Amino acid sequence: MMRPSTLFGLLLLAGAGISVPALAQDYIFKGGYPTSETVAKVHNELDLNRAVSAYRFFYPTVSSAAIFKEMVRIGATPNKVFGYMDTQPRQVGFTLNSDTPYGGMLLDLHDGPLVIEIPPGPLLGAALDINQRWIMDMGVPGPDAGKGGKHLLLPPGYSGTVPDGYFVGHASSFKVIAGMRAIPDKGDVAGAINKLKTIKVFPLEQRADWKPPTWMDQTSIAQNQTPTTFETTLGFWEALHEIVEAEPPLAGFSTEYGDLAALGIAKGRPFKPDERMKAILEKAAAMGSAQLRVESLADQRPDRIVWPDRQWQWASLRFENDAFETPDYRDNEAADKWFYQAIATSPAMFRRDPAAGSLYWLGLRDKDGQYLDGAKAYRLRVPLPVPDRLFWSVTVYDAETRSQISTDQGKAALRSLFELASVKGDHADLYFGPEAPAGLDAPWIKTIPGKGWFVYFRIYGPQPSAFDGSWKPADFEEAN
Repeated sequence: MMRPSTLFGLLLLAGAGISVPALAQDYIFKGGYPTSETVAKVHNELDLNRAVSAYRFFYPTVSSAAIFKEMVRIGATPNKVFGYMDTQPRQVGFTLNSDTPYGGMLLDLHDGPLVIEIPPGPLLGAALDINQRWIMDMGVPGPDAGKGGKHLLLPPGYSGTVPDGYFVGHASSFKVIAGMRAIPDKGDVAGAINKLKTIKVFPLEQRADWKPPTWMDQTSIAQNQTPTTFETTLGFWEALHEIVEAEPPLAGFSTEYGDLAALGIAKGRPFKPDERMKAILEKAAAMGSAQLRVESLADQRPDRIVWPDRQWQWASLRFENDAFETPDYRDNEAADKWFYQAIATSPAMFRRDPAAGSLYWLGLRDKDGQYLDGAKAYRLRVPLPVPDRLFWSVTVYDAETRSQISTDQGKAALRSLFELASVKGDHADLYFGPEAPAGLDAPWIKTIPGKGWFVYFRIYGPQPSAFDGSWKPADFEEAN
């Protein structure tokens, strides 16, 4: 820390018009007042610092808003038309996977409290607000535990009577995304989709004008449910302004909204940045995106490693709650890593529970610590049996888009419910590379030369050996 006498001496030198060395040489003050050059420089730095910090904090909000807007573009309508899909690489979405079909329900709580009635069966999902803040789990990981039940979503500020017989969640935004998945029994995807379509949504208070929502098949529709096309541009801030204008602020984060207000983004105020501010916001978007990419794909924290003798990392930095809260602080690094490469959190996603929990391991380096290269061939040896109660999978993602890799093979995953359903023995060898393994009828995913890639190894219903290290997959090894 600089001594007060030293600081006073520097200010005296600056006041006398003498060049100030080292730390303070770029900031000139005369008689204690900043020069016009220093004023301009410092204001630009202040706004840039605020903007980079705001970009990182509100990235989950803009990511969620991109999902909402894209689903509306392809035909979904809040409270009226929902969408389902057997997820494929043609659908760009942060670390989506094809283990199970998805059912997406856009909800608008301006219509008042809404009920989501889940039937009994192998359904799992959650409802999140537009800021990707968890509201409630549903289905197998939820309070109904797969037995079915009515889940009541209350809008912000709701003060009405809450009747008995509901699992209740309090939303902090009016726009809500409820995502459900159905586990295909013996690989029956069509049957799983039909199960999704039996989910019902209706208002808590009966309305004569209410019509039961319909379901649309979005499987064959090319779509991009991410902000990747505008996340380094002014479009990021325009999307954020739309949410700030339309939704209540997150409780407890007035400081973050204060930074936005200083940048010209505040409720009730038009967003009209001048040329100086546009340049700053665009620079901040580029810087923020680069910082999140480095944190997400080049994490250096020691606690990222799952096992000391492997390269596998925790996709979520081993958090066991949806808000990345520690006893003393919110782990912003962990949140950054997760939300740049994934969407949605819930307690069930990270719960260490063999009955309904899941594990997500991130693999992006080979056994020698080098990034996985789309031009090389690799083998991944997986000991059998995998300690799962439900199913497991390995999904390949494009490092640029953080979405399923898209090639003429048309697939990005190797799954215990499908491609790996008949594997036997004490291990399974999985292959990855630009060409299929010669002479081997083996599970293989095609990669793209010139592109980096990473995988998520997922276990649903993990058993104790997946937690204590007595079971673990090998590292990726180059294969001839």
